[in-house]
Amino acid sequence: MKKTLNLRSMAAQTIEQVVEQGQSLSNVLPAMQQKVSDKDRALLQELCFGVIRTLPQLEWLIGKLMSRPMTGKQRTIHYLIMVGFYQLLYTRIPAHAALAETVEGAVAIKRQSLKGLINGVLRQFQRQQEELMAEAAKHESRFLHPSWLLQRLKKAYPNQWQSIIEANNQRPPMWLRVNRQHQTREEWMALLAEKGLEGHVHPQYRDAVRLESPAPVQALPGFEEGWVTVQDASAQGCVDLLDPQNGEMILDLCAAPGGKTTHILEAAPKAHVMAVDIDELRLKRVHENLQRLGMTADVKVGDGRYPEQWCGNQQFDRILLDAPCSATGVIRRHPDIKWLRRDRDIAELAALQKEILEAIWPKLKSGGTMVYATCSILPEENFLQVAAFLAQHPEAKLVETGTAEKPGTQNLPSQEDGDGFFYAKLIKS
Repeated sequence: MKKTLNLRSMAAQTIEQVVEQGQSLSNVLPAMQQKVSDKDRALLQELCFGVIRTLPQLEWLIGKLMSRPMTGKQRTIHYLIMVGFYQLLYTRIPAHAALAETVEGAVAIKRQSLKGLINGVLRQFQRQQEELMAEAAKHESRFLHPSWLLQRLKKAYPNQWQSIIEANNQRPPMWLRVNRQHQTREEWMALLAEKGLEGHVHPQYRDAVRLESPAPVQALPGFEEGWVTVQDASAQGCVDLLDPQNGEMILDLCAAPGGKTTHILEAAPKAHVMAVDIDELRLKRVHENLQRLGMTADVKVGDGRYPEQWCGNQQFDRILLDAPCSATGVIRRHPDIKWLRRDRDIAELAALQKEILEAIWPKLKSGGTMVYATCSILPEENFLQVAAFLAQHPEAKLVETGTAEKPGTQNLPSQEDGDGFFYAKLIKS
C-alpha cells in the first residue's frame, strides 16, 4: 500500500526538479517511474504532465488560498498541494482518495507536521471551488502559458494565437510512420483494422497515420519487426521535402533521436547517410532506432558549427538540418518547455541557428538540396532566419516552400494534425 501513498510525493518531487532546477521532464520522470508498478507508472505520468501543463492556474489557486508561499525545504509541499488541486480538478480519482493520499504524501517526504496544512488548503479549495474557478476563468493564468510566450504568440499570430495555445494545452495525437520498405500505408492500415484499431492517413505526408486513440506500441502490427515507427506527422514532412535518392551522400544534422535518419533510409535504402549530433547520450537512441529497423548509418558525435572536425572535406548531395530551437511547436508533447525556456533564449537560439547554417552550407554540393527545419513556431527562428540567409547567399534558391517575402512553410499545432514545425527547402545553384 505504501507505494501508492508515495505517488503524490514522487510527483511533487519530480515537478519541483523541473520547475525549480530547470530539469527536463523526460529526463527526471523515467527514473521515478522505475520505482513503481506498471499501473502506478501511468498515474505518476498523468500527475506530472498534468500539473506541468496547468501550472499557472494551480499557482494562481495557491496564491488565493495561502497567505504566504512555501519556501526552502518546505517547497516540495507547494508542489504536493498542486498535485492535490490537479486531482480534484482534472482526474476521476474520488475526492476523498485524492485528499487522503495527497495529505499522506507529506509523511513520505518527512514533513509529517504539515499534514494539517495540506488538508486545510485542499478542503478550503473544495468548499470554494466554484467561485474560485469562475474567477480563474477571467485571469491570464487560464491560458496556461508564461506571459513572455503569450506576448510573442499574439504578436506573431494576431488571429491564430488562441487556437495555438488551445492546441498546446491538449494531449497530443499519436502519429505513426509506416515503413514503405515493408508494405504500403494502405496494406498496413488493413492490418491495423484487423487488430481492432482505427487510423487516419495524413493528406499530405505519404507515410503518416494518426491513431484514433493512442495505443501501446506492442499493440501495433509489426512494431518489433520495424514495420512502423512512432513519429509526429510534421516531423515526417522533413524527409518528404528532402526527397532522398539511392546512392546519394546525405547528412542528417542534429539527428538524435534518429526518427529522420531512419525515415531517410526507408525512403532511399541505398543512400549513404551520416547522422551527426552534439549529444553523445542521445545518439544511443539513434543506434537503437537503426537496430530495430535493421539499418546502418555513419553515426557521429559532432558540433554543427565545426563540420570539418567530423566530415573533413566531405560534401553532400542533400542535407537535412533540423536545427536546435525553442521547441515551441511541440509544447503539447513536452509541456515543460513552457517553463524551461526563457524569453532571452530566442535570440541566443537564432544566433546559434545562423552559425550552423553558415558553417554547413559550404558542405552542400553544387545543385544539392538542403532542408532547414525547426519544431518552433517563432518567426525569429524560422522565416526571418531563412530570409536573412537568402539575402546573404544569392546562390541559394528557395523552392516548394513559401515565397521570397515570407520564405518557408509554417505548420501550426492542431488537434487533427501534426505538431508546430517549419521547413525551408533550398537548392544550391
